[in-house]
Amino acid sequence: MANMLAALLTQTGAPLELRQVSIPTPGRGEVLIKLEACGLCHTDLHVWDGSASAAGHPVPLILGHEGIGRVVELGTGVRHFRVGERVALPWLHDTCGHCRECLTGHESFCAEQRAHGFSVQGGFAEYAVVKAAFTTRIPDGLDPVDAAPLLCAGVTAYGAVAKAELAPGKTCMVVGCGGLGLYAIQLAKRAGAQVVAVDTTARKLEIARAAGADHAFLAGEDPGAQTKAIGGADACLNFAPSIAPWQAMIDAVRPRGWIVAVAMVADPVPLSMEWLTYTGVRITGTSVGTRQELIDLLAIGAQAKLNLPTERIRLTNINDGLARLSRAQVDGRIVIDFTA
Repeated sequence: MANMLAALLTQTGAPLELRQVSIPTPGRGEVLIKLEACGLCHTDLHVWDGSASAAGHPVPLILGHEGIGRVVELGTGVRHFRVGERVALPWLHDTCGHCRECLTGHESFCAEQRAHGFSVQGGFAEYAVVKAAFTTRIPDGLDPVDAAPLLCAGVTAYGAVAKAELAPGKTCMVVGCGGLGLYAIQLAKRAGAQVVAVDTTARKLEIARAAGADHAFLAGEDPGAQTKAIGGADACLNFAPSIAPWQAMIDAVRPRGWIVAVAMVADPVPLSMEWLTYTGVRITGTSVGTRQELIDLLAIGAQAKLNLPTERIRLTNINDGLARLSRAQVDGRIVIDFTA
């Protein structure tokens, strides 16, 4: 049986082990892909350090859920893909297909969903298996390395912007200008909104301005008051993995505006129900995206060329990439380039 190189999580918090393992075989309704690229995501860090874990996941586990590759083998029953087509290895491996969330277009909230690099094997390997029903073609003209982050960071930002009901004349505050925040800035501008970028570092704000932000405020210089002074925000999207921006969003948001939680933050925040009563502010969360949202975003990406600072690494440098991501030493996104 042929082998492939894979980065394996064998022990929580320990460096991933690079090993030769057997190339998987696609089952019914599945396709085998040869990876060309796979992005590194903060969720990979949560799985790596044990703060997020799926019951019954494979041991050892291959992380990674922002993969793009070519179909090299079709499982039985697969008829709408061909060998050689470029397809996605996204977060969703599959969902139950019959719960209210699945049946009403909110499958990313399915309680029984399985995810690549979390509950099933992911894309930090030369080959991977994906469900034909849960993958999608990658449009021509998209470079695999540049497009890989769209499969999680991009579609998560897309879902947040959609929930914020942005339109021309509205203002959107984007808190945290890493990869997801930079996508959100560009998508909010595409929706016609004025964008306020907030981050802890001047460098990230420079990148945010280059991505299209109209205003840029440092987190330590009362961005809530500064945003309110220019009319307030109709939506505040939090991509920062901290409760620190909460007060700034409360100060900035306009009556009946949206606060959308995107980053996974476990700590509680103070909330006055009286304030909710007299402002009518709406608070929600968002989680990755549906298959249709991913298809729509990939079409936008092919047309609009969404920009994100992207650093290419080899699979053999995966542990260095994860370490720098954990230390917030990455502008934009790190992507494994399997063609390097």
